[in-house]
Amino acid sequence: MALSRIWSAFIIIAISVALVKMVCFTENNKAIFTQMVTGKANDTIKLRTTDSIQVNALLVQKLNTQKVDTTDGILTTKIANAQYLQFKIQTADGVVTTCTNAVNICLGLIGLLVLFMGFLAIAEKAGGINLLSRLIGPFFTKIFPDVPKGHPAIGHMMMNFSANLLGLDNAATPFGLKAMESLQTLNADKERASNAQIMFLCLHASGLTLIPISIIALRASAKAANPLDIFIPCMIATFVATMAAMLIVSFKQKINVLQPVIILWVGGITAVIALLLVYLKSLSGEGLQSFSGLLSNGLILFVFIAIVLGGLYKKIDVFDAFIDGAKGGFETAVRIIPYLVGMLVAIALLRTSGTFDAIINGFKYCFAAIGADTRFVDGLPTALVKPFSGGAARGMMVDTMKTYGADSFAGRLACILQGSSDTTFYVIAVYFGSIMVKNTRYAIGAMLLADLVGIITAIALCYFFFG
Repeated sequence: MALSRIWSAFIIIAISVALVKMVCFTENNKAIFTQMVTGKANDTIKLRTTDSIQVNALLVQKLNTQKVDTTDGILTTKIANAQYLQFKIQTADGVVTTCTNAVNICLGLIGLLVLFMGFLAIAEKAGGINLLSRLIGPFFTKIFPDVPKGHPAIGHMMMNFSANLLGLDNAATPFGLKAMESLQTLNADKERASNAQIMFLCLHASGLTLIPISIIALRASAKAANPLDIFIPCMIATFVATMAAMLIVSFKQKINVLQPVIILWVGGITAVIALLLVYLKSLSGEGLQSFSGLLSNGLILFVFIAIVLGGLYKKIDVFDAFIDGAKGGFETAVRIIPYLVGMLVAIALLRTSGTFDAIINGFKYCFAAIGADTRFVDGLPTALVKPFSGGAARGMMVDTMKTYGADSFAGRLACILQGSSDTTFYVIAVYFGSIMVKNTRYAIGAMLLADLVGIITAIALCYFFFG
């Protein structure tokens, strides 16, 4: 029910904002409905011209032009005959293209889901998932009290968390979907999210990642003086967000987090991460990328060979087991299409209507009015978009670095915000949609609250490290 209300609110707010802009600011917003419905990202929108001549983007490219200003994504072009035109690049697809993109995302997931769920089926029949569940059981049974000790769901969740930790998004999604399926077998009300499912998704959406290698690479491409300078702030922010997610859900579910087992596991994980941070900090940029590639890709290959060898040792038909599991991957990808289309369309309307821009301007005005430092506001678009779309947030991060500079306060903050959380609404749509859960209970609120903790932590860390 909560998801239904939020989805409806997104659509109503977006269309209302667009209507107000068209009525009150007609000069530059006559085509806003067209942009929202049929527009495409990177379309050039004409905002103003000095005469009545209609000049499109292709003609402008052919003319002898000179870029004058690119502030806020606006391109002012000086034409040879002294006419001035102003264009804005559309930052998001309209509804029509978004629907196609949503289906393409699901189709793109099919291969990965088939592959990883096929290997998971081998691991289950060989007893590997049960073995992993027994190893992690003492900790997981405390924060997932409704999951029986040794249940396969524990192994699936652990594989998801491990993939996330190493930044293996492609592997994390199939493992996470399989974990939700396993937890659904324990769920008495199949249309209502269980406590265990909410805890799992909140921990997953907190986005704990050990090495933000993609962010570092994008900073390097943006000519940052030291692309690695956001590494430690990113790691701390995402770890704080994960701990916040665990504490928030534990409080709601009345789980005692002061139990010795939980304290020892959390303390041990903290110590390991701290030691690894010290080691990674000593590496050069090339050394970090090399270590990250070796660790992440090597681990995937190790898991594959370990599963196959385990299956052969247990004398099971590994290929038949792979095919049985792979069929489930295809079915899952098709099942999430309606949920993903619905959510991404609502998000696209918010972005193309200018609602995000209005929110950012409102934040800046409010903080400026009370005399507070407003530098952090320029980095906030990444945080606002991240719960809706990882790709959009990445684009916002790159745009912020491009506009203000990779080594600016806003540029660094956008990078830390990008690494401090996950795509909450995307996760809700895909993971709950895969098991047909309609009542998400307090999952969205808990995830967004954990995101807020991550955002506040990221801002504080940016001021602490970069002034």
